[in-house]
Amino acid sequence: MEKRTLTQQVRSVFRWIGWVLLVQLILINVSSFLYAYKLTHFYNDAPETSTGDGNIFTKSWKLFTGPRYPRSVITAVPVFKYDTIVFTTIKGKKIEAWYGAADSIAKGTVLLFHGITNTRSSLMDETNEFRYLGYNVLMVDFRGHGNSEGNTTTIGVRESEEVKLAYEYVQKKGEKTIYLYGTSMGAVTVAKAIADNDLKPAGVILEMPFLSLQTYLKAKARLLGFPRQPFAFFTTFWIGAEKGFNGFGHKTTRYVNKINCPVLVQWGTLDNFVLAGEIQKIYNAITSTNKKLVIYEDAQHESFLRKDPDKWRREIEGFLSANNK
Repeated sequence: MEKRTLTQQVRSVFRWIGWVLLVQLILINVSSFLYAYKLTHFYNDAPETSTGDGNIFTKSWKLFTGPRYPRSVITAVPVFKYDTIVFTTIKGKKIEAWYGAADSIAKGTVLLFHGITNTRSSLMDETNEFRYLGYNVLMVDFRGHGNSEGNTTTIGVRESEEVKLAYEYVQKKGEKTIYLYGTSMGAVTVAKAIADNDLKPAGVILEMPFLSLQTYLKAKARLLGFPRQPFAFFTTFWIGAEKGFNGFGHKTTRYVNKINCPVLVQWGTLDNFVLAGEIQKIYNAITSTNKKLVIYEDAQHESFLRKDPDKWRREIEGFLSANNK
């Protein structure tokens, strides 16, 4: 009788543990589902990013459901003469860009692509530098950013269509020397566009690209104070499920493996979004033998031109000069 009672107690404990784990799994998935939705949507009203106000229940609910991100807006326009260009995606979204011709005979054209929650105006300083070096420039707003249509992002997956549209636009203008410049998500998107569409630029400049969607979400978790796993794993799954692609397959190493042109990779030692081991994996995966990794000491996930202008100008001008023959 005692043995049976002990056995029943053990079974009861295991059932209780099983139910607790099941409830936790359900809650984690619900929270990850909500976060996946919020992380890929932008809102015109004020973001609900603060968790410091309200009682414990309000704070917990905000942490559970995720923050709201504002739609990025244009904050500056070029000082040089430019044309506003509009591309149309396969699904009919209008993508806006600025095209500016060089002041003299151009050495080529540089296409610039911004990071997530930014706009083309965030790359105004870099754009001015490329024009000063004698290049035409094309600055693009990704879907859901700036003046382009939409209110969602796929964090570089479908945005690769914008890179393709911009590349084809300058090709049709007769340009043969095309450079692609991308920062953060823009760098990942550039690499994906080359891999998906067999683009053949004269060179590629990738600044602080993230390794994968999952490592990007791990970085988000670090900043939010969450444990990196299982948050990153489940949120990666739900972003892919909600958007209709394999979130775990969104890896920069897969894309750069198909880049055969000259590549310049730039990264900062204090970057909390892209860790040292991650940038090294990306660099090692680049197929091209003409590649260079430049490291900026004490730089975060930020504009290297503004952080260390002399070094940025030296590296960029050297890269363009060496490969523009």
